[in-house]
Amino acid sequence: MDTDGERADAELEAVRALARASSVLDRSSAELSLGHYRVLSAVASGQERASQVAARLALGKPAVSAAVESLCERGLLTRSEAYEDHRAVTLRLTADGERVLARVEAEMTERIRDLCRRTPDGDQLLESLAWLGRAVDERRAERWARRAAGKQPEDGQRPGDGK
Repeated sequence: MDTDGERADAELEAVRALARASSVLDRSSAELSLGHYRVLSAVASGQERASQVAARLALGKPAVSAAVESLCERGLLTRSEAYEDHRAVTLRLTADGERVLARVEAEMTERIRDLCRRTPDGDQLLESLAWLGRAVDERRAERWARRAAGKQPEDGQRPGDGK
């Protein structure tokens, strides 16, 4: 970028593109909302406790509880008392949950493939999105470490917003 103004324009364009891309993913499946997808995929990735899901997704416990309740009612998740801590809840995908998650991920993957075909370098886009995902995870881990150490959120952040 040649100037600060051009950089700012590109950053704003990126923000708006990510917002539009999230809506493309949200509309890619009639079976799951993007929020419910995020909860199922977090559980499938090994986040077995509701508190871990909330932390990974930077959501409040009430939002995760509502999603978990809905997913359990649909037969996609089960919850049980954690063996080592009876106050905690362990989450697991049901067989139906695994099948729905696989179908939804296939639909979302096809949407990503379509978007990549529409760019000058789809492979670079995929690699960049993977980098972005790792950066988000790193930022979230730093935020949770600060919170665990009793430090305040960074400037411009609300407590619990997961930035």
